[in-house]
Amino acid sequence: MLRVARLALFAALLALIAPTLALGAERMPVGFQDDPSFRWAANSTVELDKAAAANASIIRTTADWRAIAAKKPRSAAKWDDPAYNFSDLDGLVRGAAERGIEVMITIWGTPKWANGGKEPNVPPRHVGDLNRFARAIADRYSGRHAGLPYVGRYSIWNEPNLGIFLSTQFDNKGRIISPRIYANLFKAGRAGIKARNKSALIAIGETSNQGRDHPKKGAPVSVAPGTFARLLAQQKGLRFDAYATHPYATRPNLPPTQRVRWPNVTLSRLKQFETSLDKWFHRKDIPVWITEYGYETKPAEKAGVTLRQQSTYMSKVVRQLRADPRVGMFIWFIFRDSPTSLWQSGVFTQSGGRKPAYKTFSALASLTRGETMTIKPGVPLLVTLRVPRLAYSDQVGTPIGVTYRVLEQGKVVTIGQPQVPLRSDGSIKFVAVFSPEPGADYDLEMDANDINGNHVVHTYALFTEGKKALKKH
Repeated sequence: MLRVARLALFAALLALIAPTLALGAERMPVGFQDDPSFRWAANSTVELDKAAAANASIIRTTADWRAIAAKKPRSAAKWDDPAYNFSDLDGLVRGAAERGIEVMITIWGTPKWANGGKEPNVPPRHVGDLNRFARAIADRYSGRHAGLPYVGRYSIWNEPNLGIFLSTQFDNKGRIISPRIYANLFKAGRAGIKARNKSALIAIGETSNQGRDHPKKGAPVSVAPGTFARLLAQQKGLRFDAYATHPYATRPNLPPTQRVRWPNVTLSRLKQFETSLDKWFHRKDIPVWITEYGYETKPAEKAGVTLRQQSTYMSKVVRQLRADPRVGMFIWFIFRDSPTSLWQSGVFTQSGGRKPAYKTFSALASLTRGETMTIKPGVPLLVTLRVPRLAYSDQVGTPIGVTYRVLEQGKVVTIGQPQVPLRSDGSIKFVAVFSPEPGADYDLEMDANDINGNHVVHTYALFTEGKKALKKH
């Protein structure tokens, strides 16, 4: 019965998505960050419904350590210590999972008890406190606790190259020290997350688009993102899955093509930044996550762009990033304008009206939804598929049926229908049985569903290592 229902459903699905196959689009999670709308608004569930309707596949959110742990926990590494207040974050994680949306958590903000009563941008006196908080939050969203869905993407700190988010940037001789401070924060946070969730993907960086490399009286304290990353790479013991950056234009009304002086990093410098990351960290093809980007609009932001320009710029940005195999995520900041927010870059106005950018986002997110993978030739592909919607409604171990097909340039290579158990991390695993050719590109289209008719549709763009042999005709 499950297999028959799956076949019928997948046949209908293929008819719907067939027109996009010839595009060969790069795939990546695309979504929003907007804690006021998705966590704190009275109608937050309605806003999540709208985000899902816009084809968002990921939501980035900030786990504000100072707010979650306003009082020092007795057992800080325990996910259920009574001092912790996870209520609104729990609501977002549950609501996103119910709608099939992945969540990424950025940990930021030091509680006063951890830094001697200072502001949240001042690091903790002991990084072990951050490590224990990271353990607690990773355990809480490990998928091991009933009613708390799995979260598999994290980053540590927000825009640490800016003094407003991380002090101190310079020592008393004007030398840059923030990369060293941040490296210690990152290592502590990453170790805590990995101790409770080994499969989590953790991004480093989260750097702002611009900064100064020396202190100047009266100017914001900051370090340029290129300089920050270069000096960060000199710190020992850093392991990470992606480098996160925020390559906004430097003024609200400048186009995505704006050129800036290196080592500032806007979209026009992204390629240079990517190759530089490889050089500095002595790695190859480091993945990049764009975890903030957006354009504010008039009249809510007087210095912003028109509604039509916002839509046009969004389209240009996403299309540029789709063509970049390094980019593995794109987050638009924010979802809905708010009079309480400093940013008015939503795809909805303050009154709830759709801007033209809503339609643009929805279309591009539908086209781009999925992930991009590099695979090895001649090796059967072990697929890990996140299925948050199924994990929300089914217990661990529930049989999940999968219909998948592999296509090369629109031509079906193979079709399979395994049945596998739902895992505690909200995923399923199966082998896509085919033999990838060197240098060939494929689309892996999947439909996973349970006995109750709930289903998850997902696509991977697959790129095989090596050169493809010329076929004889």
